[in-house]
Formats: sequence, structure tokens, C-alpha cells
Amino acid sequence: MKALGDETRLRLFSLLGQHDELCVCHLVDAMQLPQSTISRHLSVLRHAGLVSTRRDGKWMYYRLHGDIAKQLFELIYQYKNVHMQQDTQALETLFD
Repeated sequence: MKALGDETRLRLFSLLGQHDELCVCHLVDAMQLPQSTISRHLSVLRHAGLVSTRRDGKWMYYRLHGDIAKQLFELIYQYKNVHMQQDTQALETLFD
């Protein structure tokens, strides 16, 4: 739970829960934060066991890891804040 105590990590977790997996580049574009910031926060989530990674060439893809992470996402998604809604809209715009 401590890993989700930061708003940026909570926003990342929310975006990852809405998709099978996402590239760091998509998260950077959706959240309008530097790649280094996104990667640092994803590392915290990975070390907490909430997300897992897959490398494809030079790109890293992240997804929720395990049943607990999926259950946490369902709980969090019910109460998403304005930033989370904006992130979701920005990401959907990227994929359209």
C-alpha cells in the first residue's frame, strides 16, 4: 500500500490497470512527465510486486502483476480523481 501512497504511482497504476500492458513511452505522453520520473515510479511499483515488465527491443512494457494488484485496481478505479481521468483521456487519444 505504501507504493500506492504517491499520486504519480497511483496514476500510473490506474493507467496500467485499464490496459493489458503499456509502453513507458505511452505513459510519458499521457501523463506529460519526464521519462526518468515515470521509470523511477514504475520501479517502485515493480519492487512492491504490483507490476511486471517485458522488454521488446529498447522498449519496456509494464502490466499489473497478480491477483492482488488487479483487485487493488478495481477498488482504486471506483474512486479515481481528476488527474486519473485526464490521464485516461490522454492515453485514449494517443491510441485513436
